[in-house]
Amino acid sequence: MKKINNIFLKKKILIYGLGKSGISTYNFLKHKAQIKLFDDNPKNDPKFTKRSLSFNKILKSKFDFIIISPGIDFSKCRLAKYLKQNLSKVHTDLDVFCSFFSNDSVTITGTNGKSTTAKLLYDVLKNQKKDARLVGNIGNPILLEKKITKKTFFVIEASSYQLEYSKIFKSKYSVILNITPDHIERHKSFKNYIQAKFRLLDAQCTKSVAFVKRNDPVIIKKLKSKNYKQKIIKIDTSLQPPIFKNIRNKYFMSSGNTENLIFVLKICKILKINEKKILRTINKFKGLKYRQQIIFVNNYLTVINDSKSTSLASSENLLKNLKNVYWILCGIPKKRDKFNLTKFQCKNFKGYIFGKYQIQFSKILENKLIIKKFKNLKDTLNQIFLEIKYNKGEKNTILFSPAGASFDNFKNFEDRGLYFNQIIKKYLNEK
Repeated sequence: MKKINNIFLKKKILIYGLGKSGISTYNFLKHKAQIKLFDDNPKNDPKFTKRSLSFNKILKSKFDFIIISPGIDFSKCRLAKYLKQNLSKVHTDLDVFCSFFSNDSVTITGTNGKSTTAKLLYDVLKNQKKDARLVGNIGNPILLEKKITKKTFFVIEASSYQLEYSKIFKSKYSVILNITPDHIERHKSFKNYIQAKFRLLDAQCTKSVAFVKRNDPVIIKKLKSKNYKQKIIKIDTSLQPPIFKNIRNKYFMSSGNTENLIFVLKICKILKINEKKILRTINKFKGLKYRQQIIFVNNYLTVINDSKSTSLASSENLLKNLKNVYWILCGIPKKRDKFNLTKFQCKNFKGYIFGKYQIQFSKILENKLIIKKFKNLKDTLNQIFLEIKYNKGEKNTILFSPAGASFDNFKNFEDRGLYFNQIIKKYLNEK
Protein backbone atom coordinates (compact mmCIF):
# COMPACT_ATOMS: atom_id res chain seq x y z
CA MET A 1 0.00 0.00 0.00
CA LYS A 2 1.27 3.44 -0.91
CA LYS A 3 1.85 5.72 2.08
CA ILE A 4 2.84 9.01 0.50
CA ASN A 5 1.29 11.36 -2.02
CA ASN A 6 -2.10 9.67 -1.74
CA ILE A 7 -4.61 12.28 -2.84
CA PHE A 8 -7.56 10.81 -0.91
CA LEU A 9 -6.03 10.37 2.55
CA LYS A 10 -7.52 12.60 5.28
CA LYS A 11 -9.57 14.56 2.72
CA LYS A 12 -13.21 15.56 2.83
CA ILE A 13 -14.99 13.22 0.42
CA LEU A 14 -18.57 12.82 -0.76
CA ILE A 15 -19.56 9.35 -1.96
CA TYR A 16 -22.52 9.65 -4.32
CA GLY A 17 -24.48 6.45 -4.90
CA LEU A 18 -24.80 3.61 -2.40
CA GLY A 19 -24.96 0.58 -4.60
CA LYS A 20 -22.24 -2.11 -4.53
CA SER A 21 -19.55 0.28 -5.74
CA GLY A 22 -20.46 3.13 -3.39
CA ILE A 23 -20.73 0.94 -0.31
CA SER A 24 -17.38 -0.74 -1.01
CA THR A 25 -15.78 2.70 -1.44
CA TYR A 26 -17.30 3.84 1.84
CA ASN A 27 -16.03 0.78 3.73
CA PHE A 28 -12.56 1.19 2.23
CA LEU A 29 -12.22 4.92 2.98
CA LYS A 30 -14.23 5.38 6.19
CA HIS A 31 -11.13 5.24 8.43
CA LYS A 32 -8.84 6.98 5.96
CA ALA A 33 -10.79 10.16 5.17
CA GLN A 34 -13.71 12.36 6.24
CA ILE A 35 -16.62 10.67 4.48
CA LYS A 36 -20.12 11.96 3.75
CA LEU A 37 -22.75 10.07 1.78
CA PHE A 38 -25.63 10.81 -0.58
CA ASP A 39 -27.99 8.66 -2.61
CA ASP A 40 -30.95 9.70 -4.75
CA ASN A 41 -32.94 7.04 -2.89
CA PRO A 42 -31.79 7.25 0.76
CA LYS A 43 -31.16 3.96 2.55
CA ASN A 44 -32.64 3.52 6.02
CA ASP A 45 -29.54 1.87 7.39
CA PRO A 46 -27.99 3.14 10.66
CA LYS A 47 -24.49 2.55 9.23
CA PHE A 48 -25.13 5.21 6.58
CA THR A 49 -27.60 7.55 8.29
CA LYS A 50 -24.95 9.20 10.49
CA ARG A 51 -22.82 10.14 7.51
CA SER A 52 -25.61 10.93 5.03
CA LEU A 53 -26.31 14.53 4.09
CA SER A 54 -29.51 16.09 2.83
CA PHE A 55 -29.72 17.53 -0.66
CA ASN A 56 -29.73 21.13 0.63
CA LYS A 57 -26.82 20.48 3.00
CA ILE A 58 -24.68 19.17 0.14
CA LEU A 59 -25.32 22.27 -1.96
CA LYS A 60 -23.84 24.34 0.86
CA SER A 61 -20.89 22.02 1.48
CA LYS A 62 -17.42 21.90 -0.01
CA PHE A 63 -15.58 18.65 -0.66
CA ASP A 64 -12.07 17.85 -1.80
CA PHE A 65 -13.36 14.93 -3.88
CA ILE A 66 -16.62 13.38 -5.05
CA ILE A 67 -16.59 9.63 -5.72
CA ILE A 68 -19.50 8.64 -7.95
CA SER A 69 -20.94 5.22 -8.66
CA PRO A 70 -21.03 4.10 -12.33
CA GLY A 71 -24.83 4.20 -12.34
CA ILE A 72 -24.95 7.97 -11.71
CA ASP A 73 -26.14 9.78 -14.84
CA PHE A 74 -25.01 13.42 -14.69
CA SER A 75 -27.98 14.60 -16.75
CA LYS A 76 -30.68 12.88 -14.69
CA CYS A 77 -29.44 12.61 -11.10
CA ARG A 78 -30.50 14.94 -8.27
CA LEU A 79 -27.03 16.48 -7.94
CA ALA A 80 -26.65 17.11 -11.68
CA LYS A 81 -25.95 20.85 -11.39
CA TYR A 82 -23.66 20.39 -8.38
CA LEU A 83 -21.60 17.74 -10.18
CA LYS A 84 -21.15 19.89 -13.27
CA GLN A 85 -19.96 22.78 -11.11
CA ASN A 86 -17.45 20.47 -9.40
CA LEU A 87 -16.45 18.30 -12.35
CA SER A 88 -12.71 18.51 -11.58
CA LYS A 89 -13.34 16.90 -8.18
CA VAL A 90 -15.29 13.92 -9.53
CA HIS A 91 -13.48 10.55 -9.35
CA THR A 92 -14.34 6.84 -9.32
CA ASP A 93 -13.57 3.80 -7.19
CA LEU A 94 -10.95 2.86 -9.83
CA ASP A 95 -9.15 6.10 -8.99
CA VAL A 96 -9.27 5.31 -5.28
CA PHE A 97 -7.81 1.86 -5.94
CA CYS A 98 -5.04 3.29 -8.13
CA SER A 99 -4.07 5.78 -5.43
CA PHE A 100 -3.49 3.01 -2.86
CA PHE A 101 -2.15 0.13 -4.98
CA SER A 102 0.30 -0.19 -7.88
CA ASN A 103 -0.36 -3.82 -8.89
CA ASP A 104 -0.20 -4.93 -12.50
CA SER A 105 -3.56 -5.27 -14.18
CA VAL A 106 -5.30 -6.01 -17.46
CA THR A 107 -8.27 -3.71 -17.97
CA ILE A 108 -10.78 -4.77 -20.59
CA THR A 109 -13.37 -2.54 -22.25
CA GLY A 110 -15.36 -2.54 -25.48
CA THR A 111 -18.99 -2.52 -26.53
CA ASN A 112 -19.43 -6.29 -26.58
CA GLY A 113 -17.60 -9.23 -25.00
CA LYS A 114 -16.01 -7.53 -21.97
CA SER A 115 -17.33 -9.91 -19.32
CA THR A 116 -16.63 -13.11 -21.26
CA THR A 117 -13.09 -12.02 -22.15
CA ALA A 118 -12.36 -10.96 -18.56
CA LYS A 119 -13.72 -14.21 -17.09
CA LEU A 120 -11.81 -16.40 -19.57
CA LEU A 121 -8.54 -14.57 -18.90
CA TYR A 122 -9.14 -14.81 -15.16
CA ASP A 123 -9.77 -18.57 -15.40
CA VAL A 124 -6.57 -19.02 -17.39
CA LEU A 125 -4.55 -17.14 -14.76
CA LYS A 126 -6.14 -19.00 -11.83
CA ASN A 127 -5.43 -22.33 -13.51
CA GLN A 128 -1.80 -21.23 -13.77
CA LYS A 129 -1.83 -20.81 -9.95
CA LYS A 130 -1.64 -17.01 -10.20
CA ASP A 131 -3.09 -14.76 -7.50
CA ALA A 132 -5.60 -13.23 -9.92
CA ARG A 133 -8.65 -11.14 -9.01
CA LEU A 134 -11.65 -10.55 -11.30
CA VAL A 135 -13.17 -7.14 -10.55
CA GLY A 136 -14.99 -4.11 -11.92
CA ASN A 137 -18.07 -3.93 -14.09
CA ILE A 138 -18.49 -7.71 -13.97
CA GLY A 139 -20.09 -7.19 -10.56
CA ASN A 140 -17.17 -7.34 -8.12
CA PRO A 141 -16.21 -3.84 -6.87
CA ILE A 142 -12.43 -3.52 -6.87
CA LEU A 143 -12.30 -2.02 -3.37
CA LEU A 144 -13.79 -5.17 -1.84
CA GLU A 145 -10.58 -7.13 -2.46
CA LYS A 146 -8.59 -8.22 0.61
CA LYS A 147 -5.11 -9.67 1.24
CA ILE A 148 -3.52 -7.91 -1.73
CA THR A 149 0.20 -8.62 -2.16
CA LYS A 150 2.78 -7.39 -4.69
CA LYS A 151 2.07 -10.49 -6.81
CA THR A 152 -1.70 -9.97 -6.94
CA PHE A 153 -2.78 -9.45 -10.55
CA PHE A 154 -6.05 -7.75 -11.41
CA VAL A 155 -8.34 -8.51 -14.35
CA ILE A 156 -10.64 -5.50 -14.55
CA GLU A 157 -13.74 -5.15 -16.68
CA ALA A 158 -14.34 -1.42 -17.22
CA SER A 159 -17.46 0.17 -18.66
CA SER A 160 -17.59 3.51 -20.42
CA TYR A 161 -19.42 4.84 -17.34
CA GLN A 162 -16.46 3.98 -15.10
CA LEU A 163 -13.81 5.24 -17.49
CA GLU A 164 -15.53 8.53 -18.33
CA TYR A 165 -14.90 10.10 -14.91
CA SER A 166 -11.74 8.23 -13.88
CA LYS A 167 -8.91 10.73 -13.68
CA ILE A 168 -5.86 8.93 -12.24
CA PHE A 169 -6.66 5.28 -12.94
CA LYS A 170 -4.27 3.53 -15.29
CA SER A 171 -3.56 -0.07 -16.23
CA LYS A 172 -0.32 -1.67 -17.40
CA TYR A 173 -2.26 -3.68 -19.99
CA SER A 174 -5.37 -2.23 -21.60
CA VAL A 175 -7.79 -3.85 -24.04
CA ILE A 176 -10.40 -2.36 -26.37
CA LEU A 177 -12.27 -5.28 -27.95
CA ASN A 178 -14.55 -3.32 -30.29
CA ILE A 179 -16.58 -0.12 -30.48
CA THR A 180 -20.09 0.28 -31.91
CA PRO A 181 -22.73 2.89 -30.96
CA ASP A 182 -24.00 2.21 -27.43
CA HIS A 183 -25.20 4.15 -24.39
CA ILE A 184 -25.74 7.25 -26.56
CA GLU A 185 -28.60 8.31 -24.28
CA ARG A 186 -26.03 8.60 -21.46
CA HIS A 187 -22.98 9.92 -23.34
CA LYS A 188 -25.05 12.20 -25.63
CA SER A 189 -22.98 11.37 -28.73
CA PHE A 190 -21.03 8.51 -30.28
CA LYS A 191 -17.93 10.73 -30.16
CA ASN A 192 -18.23 11.09 -26.37
CA TYR A 193 -18.70 7.34 -26.02
CA ILE A 194 -15.52 6.67 -28.03
CA GLN A 195 -13.61 9.19 -25.94
CA ALA A 196 -14.75 7.47 -22.74
CA LYS A 197 -13.44 4.12 -23.98
CA PHE A 198 -10.13 5.64 -25.09
CA ARG A 199 -9.47 7.20 -21.68
CA LEU A 200 -8.05 3.76 -20.92
CA LEU A 201 -5.32 4.25 -23.54
CA ASP A 202 -4.92 7.96 -22.84
CA ALA A 203 -3.87 7.20 -19.25
CA GLN A 204 -1.16 4.68 -20.12
CA CYS A 205 2.56 5.41 -19.98
CA THR A 206 5.41 4.40 -22.31
CA LYS A 207 6.05 1.02 -20.67
CA SER A 208 2.41 -0.05 -20.97
CA VAL A 209 0.78 -2.26 -23.60
CA ALA A 210 -2.57 -1.79 -25.36
CA PHE A 211 -4.45 -4.48 -27.29
CA VAL A 212 -6.96 -3.27 -29.88
CA LYS A 213 -8.97 -4.80 -32.71
CA ARG A 214 -7.20 -4.15 -36.02
CA ASN A 215 -10.32 -4.66 -38.14
CA ASP A 216 -12.48 -2.16 -36.24
CA PRO A 217 -12.69 1.08 -38.28
CA VAL A 218 -13.76 3.21 -35.29
CA ILE A 219 -10.76 2.11 -33.22
CA ILE A 220 -8.25 2.51 -36.04
CA LYS A 221 -9.54 5.99 -36.91
CA LYS A 222 -9.24 7.09 -33.28
CA LEU A 223 -5.69 5.70 -33.02
CA LYS A 224 -4.64 7.82 -36.01
CA SER A 225 -5.88 10.99 -34.30
CA LYS A 226 -3.21 10.91 -31.58
CA ASN A 227 0.39 9.84 -31.09
CA TYR A 228 0.13 7.21 -28.38
CA LYS A 229 3.28 6.46 -26.34
CA GLN A 230 2.65 2.87 -25.26
CA LYS A 231 3.15 -0.30 -27.30
CA ILE A 232 -0.04 -0.95 -29.25
CA ILE A 233 -0.78 -4.48 -30.47
CA LYS A 234 -3.37 -4.52 -33.24
CA ILE A 235 -5.18 -7.86 -33.34
CA ASP A 236 -6.69 -9.18 -36.57
CA THR A 237 -9.64 -11.16 -35.22
CA SER A 238 -10.30 -12.74 -38.63
CA LEU A 239 -7.13 -14.83 -38.30
CA GLN A 240 -7.47 -17.89 -36.10
CA PRO A 241 -4.20 -19.13 -34.52
CA PRO A 242 -3.17 -22.83 -34.85
CA ILE A 243 -4.47 -23.68 -31.35
CA PHE A 244 -8.05 -23.39 -32.68
CA LYS A 245 -7.84 -26.81 -34.34
CA ASN A 246 -7.67 -28.34 -30.84
CA ILE A 247 -10.62 -26.44 -29.37
CA ARG A 248 -13.69 -28.62 -28.76
CA ASN A 249 -15.76 -26.17 -26.75
CA LYS A 250 -19.03 -25.24 -28.53
CA TYR A 251 -19.13 -21.99 -26.55
CA PHE A 252 -16.64 -20.59 -29.05
CA MET A 253 -18.77 -21.32 -32.11
CA SER A 254 -19.90 -17.68 -32.42
CA SER A 255 -17.74 -15.06 -34.11
CA GLY A 256 -18.03 -12.84 -31.02
CA ASN A 257 -16.63 -15.46 -28.65
CA THR A 258 -14.01 -16.44 -31.21
CA GLU A 259 -12.79 -12.82 -31.17
CA ASN A 260 -12.82 -12.78 -27.37
CA LEU A 261 -10.68 -15.91 -27.32
CA ILE A 262 -8.19 -14.50 -29.85
CA PHE A 263 -7.69 -11.48 -27.58
CA VAL A 264 -7.11 -13.70 -24.55
CA LEU A 265 -4.53 -15.76 -26.45
CA LYS A 266 -2.65 -12.60 -27.51
CA ILE A 267 -2.68 -11.25 -23.96
CA CYS A 268 -1.44 -14.59 -22.60
CA LYS A 269 1.43 -14.55 -25.09
CA ILE A 270 2.60 -11.20 -23.73
CA LEU A 271 2.17 -12.51 -20.17
CA LYS A 272 4.26 -15.59 -21.15
CA ILE A 273 1.66 -18.17 -20.18
CA ASN A 274 2.02 -21.78 -21.34
CA GLU A 275 -0.27 -22.43 -24.34
CA LYS A 276 -0.84 -26.13 -23.61
CA LYS A 277 -2.22 -25.32 -20.17
CA ILE A 278 -4.37 -22.57 -21.69
CA LEU A 279 -6.06 -25.13 -23.98
CA ARG A 280 -7.33 -27.14 -21.01
CA THR A 281 -8.94 -24.03 -19.55
CA ILE A 282 -10.51 -23.08 -22.89
CA ASN A 283 -12.11 -26.49 -23.43
CA LYS A 284 -13.57 -26.50 -19.91
CA PHE A 285 -14.80 -22.89 -20.03
CA LYS A 286 -18.57 -22.67 -19.41
CA GLY A 287 -18.99 -18.96 -19.95
CA LEU A 288 -21.18 -16.64 -17.91
CA LYS A 289 -24.89 -16.81 -17.24
CA TYR A 290 -27.13 -15.26 -19.88
CA ARG A 291 -24.25 -14.53 -22.24
CA GLN A 292 -24.67 -16.85 -25.24
CA GLN A 293 -25.41 -19.58 -22.67
CA ILE A 294 -26.56 -22.92 -24.08
CA ILE A 295 -29.27 -23.98 -21.62
CA PHE A 296 -30.68 -26.96 -23.55
CA VAL A 297 -29.55 -29.20 -26.39
CA ASN A 298 -30.77 -32.43 -28.00
CA ASN A 299 -30.77 -33.95 -31.47
CA TYR A 300 -33.18 -31.45 -32.97
CA LEU A 301 -33.16 -28.38 -30.71
CA THR A 302 -30.66 -26.02 -29.08
CA VAL A 303 -31.80 -23.20 -26.76
CA ILE A 304 -29.46 -20.27 -26.15
CA ASN A 305 -30.03 -17.63 -23.48
CA ASP A 306 -28.25 -14.44 -24.51
CA SER A 307 -30.17 -12.00 -22.33
CA LYS A 308 -27.01 -9.89 -21.98
CA SER A 309 -27.51 -8.77 -25.60
CA THR A 310 -28.68 -5.16 -25.41
CA SER A 311 -27.86 -4.15 -28.98
CA LEU A 312 -28.34 -5.53 -32.48
CA ALA A 313 -24.56 -5.60 -32.97
CA SER A 314 -24.14 -8.05 -30.09
CA SER A 315 -26.85 -10.36 -31.49
CA GLU A 316 -25.33 -10.27 -34.99
CA ASN A 317 -22.13 -11.97 -33.86
CA LEU A 318 -24.04 -15.06 -32.79
CA LEU A 319 -26.60 -15.11 -35.60
CA LYS A 320 -23.92 -15.25 -38.29
CA ASN A 321 -22.92 -18.75 -37.17
CA LEU A 322 -26.36 -20.36 -36.75
CA LYS A 323 -29.01 -21.95 -38.99
CA ASN A 324 -32.77 -22.47 -38.59
CA VAL A 325 -32.91 -19.84 -35.86
CA TYR A 326 -36.01 -18.61 -34.05
CA TRP A 327 -34.67 -15.28 -32.82
CA ILE A 328 -36.54 -13.65 -29.91
CA LEU A 329 -36.18 -9.87 -29.46
CA CYS A 330 -37.53 -7.55 -26.75
CA GLY A 331 -36.58 -4.59 -24.57
CA ILE A 332 -35.67 -1.01 -25.43
CA PRO A 333 -33.72 -0.52 -28.70
CA LYS A 334 -30.54 1.54 -28.46
CA LYS A 335 -30.32 4.93 -30.15
CA ARG A 336 -28.54 4.81 -33.51
CA ASP A 337 -28.49 1.01 -33.39
CA LYS A 338 -28.24 -0.68 -36.79
CA PHE A 339 -28.64 -4.21 -38.10
CA ASN A 340 -25.80 -4.86 -40.51
CA LEU A 341 -26.56 -8.37 -41.78
CA THR A 342 -27.84 -8.60 -45.36
CA LYS A 343 -31.11 -10.18 -46.45
CA PHE A 344 -29.10 -13.11 -47.79
CA GLN A 345 -27.38 -13.61 -44.42
CA CYS A 346 -30.79 -13.55 -42.74
CA LYS A 347 -32.24 -16.42 -44.75
CA ASN A 348 -31.46 -18.82 -41.89
CA PHE A 349 -33.60 -17.17 -39.24
CA LYS A 350 -36.89 -15.45 -38.34
CA GLY A 351 -37.51 -12.68 -35.82
CA TYR A 352 -40.07 -12.91 -33.03
CA ILE A 353 -40.62 -9.62 -31.20
CA PHE A 354 -42.59 -9.04 -28.00
CA GLY A 355 -42.99 -6.03 -25.72
CA LYS A 356 -43.62 -2.30 -26.05
CA TYR A 357 -41.06 -1.54 -28.75
CA GLN A 358 -42.19 -3.86 -31.56
CA ILE A 359 -42.63 -1.03 -34.07
CA GLN A 360 -39.10 0.33 -33.49
CA PHE A 361 -37.50 -3.09 -33.92
CA SER A 362 -39.65 -3.81 -36.98
CA LYS A 363 -38.52 -0.61 -38.73
CA ILE A 364 -34.87 -1.51 -38.25
CA LEU A 365 -35.29 -5.12 -39.38
CA GLU A 366 -37.83 -4.67 -42.18
CA ASN A 367 -36.88 -6.07 -45.58
CA LYS A 368 -34.16 -8.16 -43.93
CA LEU A 369 -36.05 -11.11 -42.42
CA ILE A 370 -39.49 -12.51 -41.60
CA ILE A 371 -40.85 -10.81 -38.48
CA LYS A 372 -43.71 -11.82 -36.19
CA LYS A 373 -45.00 -9.76 -33.24
CA PHE A 374 -46.45 -10.94 -29.93
CA LYS A 375 -47.81 -9.50 -26.72
CA ASN A 376 -45.55 -11.45 -24.35
CA LEU A 377 -42.93 -14.19 -24.11
CA LYS A 378 -45.46 -16.97 -23.53
CA ASP A 379 -47.32 -16.17 -26.74
CA THR A 380 -43.98 -15.96 -28.56
CA LEU A 381 -42.89 -19.41 -27.38
CA ASN A 382 -46.30 -20.92 -28.17
CA GLN A 383 -45.84 -19.93 -31.80
CA ILE A 384 -42.18 -21.00 -31.98
CA PHE A 385 -42.82 -24.47 -30.60
CA LEU A 386 -45.79 -24.86 -32.92
CA GLU A 387 -43.49 -24.14 -35.89
CA ILE A 388 -40.73 -26.39 -34.55
CA LYS A 389 -43.24 -29.24 -34.30
CA TYR A 390 -43.51 -29.21 -38.09
CA ASN A 391 -39.78 -28.75 -38.63
CA LYS A 392 -38.32 -31.61 -36.58
CA GLY A 393 -36.27 -32.91 -39.49
CA GLU A 394 -33.96 -29.92 -39.06
CA LYS A 395 -31.62 -28.92 -36.26
CA ASN A 396 -33.42 -25.87 -34.79
CA THR A 397 -32.16 -23.12 -32.50
CA ILE A 398 -34.22 -20.89 -30.21
CA LEU A 399 -32.10 -17.81 -29.58
CA PHE A 400 -33.16 -15.43 -26.83
CA SER A 401 -30.96 -12.47 -27.77
CA PRO A 402 -33.14 -9.40 -27.05
CA ALA A 403 -30.94 -6.71 -28.71
CA GLY A 404 -32.47 -4.11 -26.38
CA ALA A 405 -32.03 -2.79 -22.84
CA SER A 406 -34.00 -4.67 -20.19
CA PHE A 407 -35.42 -1.75 -18.23
CA ASP A 408 -38.88 -1.77 -19.84
CA ASN A 409 -40.00 -4.79 -17.79
CA PHE A 410 -36.98 -6.05 -15.84
CA LYS A 411 -34.44 -4.82 -13.27
CA ASN A 412 -31.50 -5.88 -15.42
CA PHE A 413 -30.40 -8.47 -17.97
CA GLU A 414 -29.94 -11.10 -15.22
CA ASP A 415 -33.55 -10.70 -14.13
CA ARG A 416 -34.65 -10.99 -17.78
CA GLY A 417 -32.45 -14.05 -18.37
CA LEU A 418 -33.79 -15.81 -15.29
CA TYR A 419 -37.38 -15.12 -16.44
CA PHE A 420 -36.67 -16.66 -19.85
CA ASN A 421 -35.17 -19.77 -18.24
CA GLN A 422 -38.18 -20.19 -15.98
CA ILE A 423 -40.71 -19.82 -18.81
CA ILE A 424 -39.00 -22.00 -21.40
CA LYS A 425 -38.34 -24.76 -18.86
CA LYS A 426 -42.07 -25.42 -18.76
CA TYR A 427 -42.24 -25.71 -22.55
CA LEU A 428 -39.23 -28.03 -22.69
CA ASN A 429 -40.71 -30.29 -20.01
CA GLU A 430 -44.03 -30.45 -21.86
CA LYS A 431 -42.41 -31.18 -25.23
